[in-house]
Amino acid sequence: MIFTAENILLIGSILLFVSIVVGKTGYRFGVPALLLFLLVGMFFGSDGLGLQFHNAKVAQFIGMVALSVILFSGGMDTKFKEIRPILSPGIVLSTVGVLLTALFTGLFIWYLSGMGWTNIHFPLITSLLLASTMSSTDSASVFAILRSQKMNLKHNLRPMLELESGSNDPMAYMLTIVLIQFIQSDGMGTGTIIGSFIIQFLVGAAAGYILGKLAILILNKINIDNQSLYPILLLSFVFFTFAITDLLRGNGYLAVYIAGMMVGNHKITFRKEIATFMDGLTWLFQIIMFLMLGLLVNPHEMLEVAVVALLIGVFMIVIGRPLSVFLCLLPFRKITLKSRYSFRGRSAGSCAYHFCNLSGSSQCRRIEYDFQYCIFHHDCFADCARNKRIVCSTLIASVYSS
Repeated sequence: MIFTAENILLIGSILLFVSIVVGKTGYRFGVPALLLFLLVGMFFGSDGLGLQFHNAKVAQFIGMVALSVILFSGGMDTKFKEIRPILSPGIVLSTVGVLLTALFTGLFIWYLSGMGWTNIHFPLITSLLLASTMSSTDSASVFAILRSQKMNLKHNLRPMLELESGSNDPMAYMLTIVLIQFIQSDGMGTGTIIGSFIIQFLVGAAAGYILGKLAILILNKINIDNQSLYPILLLSFVFFTFAITDLLRGNGYLAVYIAGMMVGNHKITFRKEIATFMDGLTWLFQIIMFLMLGLLVNPHEMLEVAVVALLIGVFMIVIGRPLSVFLCLLPFRKITLKSRYSFRGRSAGSCAYHFCNLSGSSQCRRIEYDFQYCIFHHDCFADCARNKRIVCSTLIASVYSS
């Protein structure tokens, strides 16, 4: 069955209903809800009940919109007074940590590609691209699990997890985009790459701060008789912030996260109503994104890369991420070894980067997507088994919340 204008509401409503019911059931057993949403998508997909969805460009657009809302909501939940003591290690983890994770994992993928027994043959840059889409940790999954499980973490670990996971998607996004451009242009100069990173960070941070301040001013000064319109007004600021920052060559994801922090740490009109609206919208987009991810994948196509993909997943869990975190936190002596290990994991934001990579629409892109998905799915199960012990394993690869 193919999605059409006539059946999309019927199919969409059924998918949402089943996802929510299954998610509620899974929560009782400690299974991350978004992992279940993903499995629902696979069950209804081409290898299951037969729903056909293969439009990567639509998926990329929906992923972009969803991640903008999710990061803004995560920024609203990040409090300045909690992150101030751990600002330096948090920033190092969300930038250098992501870079090192991508580097270590990319080199490992490239190493495996040269072995005769593997069925993958990726050049170095493509290996780094695959690793970049899986290199970041995530905000919404961290926020949800930390709060739902009511963990009492020491050494300011909780705010550091929230800061790191909420601010590292821009780095992973930039790595992904730069490597795609590098492949498409047959090489880019080192100066061009460094300049692109600097411009995206500076413009993204400045736009997020300025537009966040502007949103606060307008929300508090404008007088709307219908209070239900205030959350919609703020939502328009979210999309405007992302779009205008992208036009200015900045990083839109960084901008919306910083704008969310600005709004969340200042007094605004009808805060409770706005927070409820954003929370519900965040969950809706999370469900849609993971259903879409499940619909996009064809499980039978993953069998040929499953062994190698699972091996790479183990490498990321056991070596890649822990090693990058350990190196990043060496200068910060107050952070214990156990705390350092708890930062391992991958991001749901990487779903959007999977879609971005897949939108090339070639057969090679399809193989890369199946390969990424295998690693992604393996890490979901690995983290699921740990989420009641060390919660902060930055959790269910690519899963935003549970």
